[in-house]
Amino acid sequence: MQVPNGPTGPYRLLVRALTAGLLVSASACSLHGVLRPAEAPSVEPPAGSATPSLTDAQASAALITQGELGGRWSATQGGATWRDGLLKTRTDTPDCQRLLDGLYAEDLLGEPTGARAVVGLDESGNAAQLRYQVAAYAAPSEVDAKLAWLRTLPAKCAQFTSTDVRGGRLNVRVMPTVLPGVGDAREGLRLTMSGAASGDSGDGSGGSPMLTLDFAAVRVGDRAVSLTNGGLGGAAQDSTQQAVQVGTRRLQDVLAGRPPATPSTVPTTAPADPTSAPVAPLTRRPTEPLVERPAESPADADNNTTDTDTDNAIADTTTADTADTAQEG
Repeated sequence: MQVPNGPTGPYRLLVRALTAGLLVSASACSLHGVLRPAEAPSVEPPAGSATPSLTDAQASAALITQGELGGRWSATQGGATWRDGLLKTRTDTPDCQRLLDGLYAEDLLGEPTGARAVVGLDESGNAAQLRYQVAAYAAPSEVDAKLAWLRTLPAKCAQFTSTDVRGGRLNVRVMPTVLPGVGDAREGLRLTMSGAASGDSGDGSGGSPMLTLDFAAVRVGDRAVSLTNGGLGGAAQDSTQQAVQVGTRRLQDVLAGRPPATPSTVPTTAPADPTSAPVAPLTRRPTEPLVERPAESPADADNNTTDTDTDNAIADTTTADTADTAQEG
């Protein structure tokens, strides 16, 4: 009788199939991952699901108020006429043109990607205007890149000439300014424009215009405060520094959930209503406060009656003396 040495018939086919499968598997492993299944892609949350770094309410609460800059400041009455005549000029130097365009468009730090809030104030002493903005940007590096570029302008645009729409030539100077050491990064510039521009100078005097304008920006994380302050009558540097100091601390307080040092008011560009204006304190000596007196007792009433009778008697005596004197005369 012959003993089979291995599977025959259908069993042999099954063995061959299993063997072929093992060989294919071994070959796949030997290809160093070429036939390996692709790794599962990482799942990222939707762009809108991240918590915003600055909300609209926080941006509004972080705005400075006119009271924080002193009594000379009030809500703005509208954009100054010198903006079109002086900032909307042309020059051949690209970086200097970018500076002028950014000051005119009020976007030297770029377009915010998150919440923003803006307030405008007018100064009664030298007719300066201050525009203050709180905004969120894509990343801290984006703001730092703009600050680094601004830092080069006092060298690149120390002095240049620009031309207005009527061909008038303006002399422009750019200088660095020192800001308080607040926030994560900061930069400040002062720009002056002077010269014999054609047409109306915008100040009603008919003379050569002279514009002094401060720009300042401070980064706090991926948020930033920025401002322009100035006008034809000059720019008070202490107002610029005070706005930077107070505004940056206010933003930090709002982000930390702390109440601002002073209450914030809703910014408005509408003229102040005289009927709703606060009453100014009196300059004369204040009167004594009114105190409610207790009800008089019968004894007090009698005493008051006695005092009144005494006063009447004195008055009668005085009248009689006056009559006697008249007769003697």
